[in-house]
Amino acid sequence: MDPEQIKGNWKQIKGEIKKEWGKLTDDDLVEAEGHRDYLIGKIQERYGINKDEAREQVEAFEKKKL
Repeated sequence: MDPEQIKGNWKQIKGEIKKEWGKLTDDDLVEAEGHRDYLIGKIQERYGINKDEAREQVEAFEKKKL
């Protein structure tokens, strides 16, 4: 799914993201609002992982859920 599709379906996707990464706050998701790089950064920050690992997790999520 490309970034524009993610932005368009953000409300539906937001719940799935919250299930996948429970440490993300509602405020994090409001700020992310479909911005993939911001989401990757927040996952990196909340879970203490490197950027590449966070990106891989998001890519796997996209393939699996979207």
